[in-house]
Amino acid sequence: MIKRITMPLTSEKVKSLEAGDNVLLTGTIYTARDAAHKRLIELIERNEDLPIDLKDQVIYYVGPTPAKEGQPIGSAGPTTSYRMDTYTPALLEKGLKGMIGKGLRNEKVIDSIRKNKGVYFAAIGGAAALIAKCVKSAEIVTYEDLGSEAIRKLYVEDFPLVVVIDCEGNNYYEIGQREYLNMLKDDMVEDK
Repeated sequence: MIKRITMPLTSEKVKSLEAGDNVLLTGTIYTARDAAHKRLIELIERNEDLPIDLKDQVIYYVGPTPAKEGQPIGSAGPTTSYRMDTYTPALLEKGLKGMIGKGLRNEKVIDSIRKNKGVYFAAIGGAAALIAKCVKSAEIVTYEDLGSEAIRKLYVEDFPLVVVIDCEGNNYYEIGQREYLNMLKDDMVEDK
């Protein structure tokens, strides 16, 4: 079953998602990678306002390529998420509800997701051109000097995602691995 979620990503919507759910996300989201995250954390540490309101928001870990003529964005595949792990708990504390990337997250991030009732989605690595077709508009919001790593505001339609870590801390990477190993074990028993 595919769940359709429209932004903003409220606590109620987050609570309806479970690890392993397939999601089509529609609405405004933001992009940010390592360098932008570092700047956001520096603002938080100085008690200064952030350039974007994180309440009920999603950050997509991506550094898109330049857009071709007539397109809002270039290739837009997910960045490996662990590079943002140091910064993520502070952003979740500021109201961020979701992150999109690929790969594992550390225990501090998982604990913060659970504490702040957030969610971690995976986008399909290697499908950057396909993902870009879901982006209907893109504009740089801040940190233009960072080039592809500038914070962008995207409007996406039916952006395909999988819930990897739900608000209870259930981790689909672990669940999927267990299910696969159990399937192999069952197959080995049947072959005897």
